[in-house]
Amino acid sequence: MKATATEIDDKVDELLVCLNEDSRHIEQSLSRLNELRRFVIKRDDTGLGRLLESIQAESGRYRSHELKRQSIRGELARTLGCSLEQMTLSALEAILPEAKRARVSQMRATLRTLIEELKKEHLSTALLLSECARFNNLLLKSIFDLGQTGTVYYNSNGRTKRQTDTAFVNLQF
Repeated sequence: MKATATEIDDKVDELLVCLNEDSRHIEQSLSRLNELRRFVIKRDDTGLGRLLESIQAESGRYRSHELKRQSIRGELARTLGCSLEQMTLSALEAILPEAKRARVSQMRATLRTLIEELKKEHLSTALLLSECARFNNLLLKSIFDLGQTGTVYYNSNGRTKRQTDTAFVNLQF
């Protein structure tokens, strides 16, 4: 039993290190969302390209981190005799001694706060991009529908007549 308690303690420490890395990743994601909005508003294509490259480079590293966290979680679940789905921070808090429980509880509260902020910032970014797309669509529609009033004209033969006296580009000098 003593070896199991030490093993659980070590795995909890490893999990806390992983969760700390997760909180740094969420903070970095918040920063990237702010950068994304700034670059979109400023129409900085170069900045957007650099941001995309950094996100792609980071995604592979974070994927390995996620696998490590899931591995630690699985080892804790096996040690405690529960399923992976049941191995949550709340369940872990319930069985830990007071000192570890406080650290896990603090990390859980930190992650919850960061995730709520990330959801809010994600929604703000999605709304900005949606409005940009809507504005671009309206702009393109107004450019390509230039001169078209939506009214149908008929000539003396009863055929529809298209307005041809307006042009998108005037080629006359």
